[in-house]
Amino acid sequence: MAVNLEEGIKWYLAFMASTVVHEAAHAWVGQRLGDDTAARGGQASLDPVPHIRREPLGMVVVPILSFLAGGWMIGWASAPYSPQWALQYPRRSALMALAGPASNLLLCILAVLLMTVGLFTGFFHPPSTLTFTHLVDAGSSDWSDFAGRMVSIFFSLNLLLASFNLLPLPPLDGSNAPLLLLPESAARRWMTWMAHPNLRFIGIFIAWKCFGSLFPPLHSAVVHYIFPAAR
Repeated sequence: MAVNLEEGIKWYLAFMASTVVHEAAHAWVGQRLGDDTAARGGQASLDPVPHIRREPLGMVVVPILSFLAGGWMIGWASAPYSPQWALQYPRRSALMALAGPASNLLLCILAVLLMTVGLFTGFFHPPSTLTFTHLVDAGSSDWSDFAGRMVSIFFSLNLLLASFNLLPLPPLDGSNAPLLLLPESAARRWMTWMAHPNLRFIGIFIAWKCFGSLFPPLHSAVVHYIFPAAR
């Protein structure tokens, strides 16, 4: 399979920005709620270097290999936290966990605003066919084409990251949502249960197997809701 270097650069820029913002949101909220573990490691920053240093496999190797193998990117990063702090403050821990996917939703909104402004001003125009990486068409210049593909990938990738991480399965961020509603004693039991290694393995296996069939209709529904004239 021929490798499209320009397309790979677009994917990696979108992946890096989206993942760094996600982890920085975890670290930033954790720091403000009393846990500076991630901040002390440099993760409360938009500088990608501390995030790459912590997870070089997930931030560099796997994304590049996945693009070479399939033409799209997957990977991961992480922000450390204090388990003792999380057990002491379950609701704060939940807010810290949910800050990651919330930041990806905000990036989705930013991408939608950019596409909407571009369509309104004529910089972009509706494409004949909508795909994951092709939500708007651009003019004839290389710059406008780059911008159109970039913002399309950015929107779709952040929608993927947000929806995947909000699945209510350990170890994903969505498994922490019940902590906002449970009494503290029940919340601590829930956290202990969710942290069990076997359950975390089962959770990520189920998420990986199911998400491939869940995301395409979600992506299509969201895109057609935002751009109802699109086909």
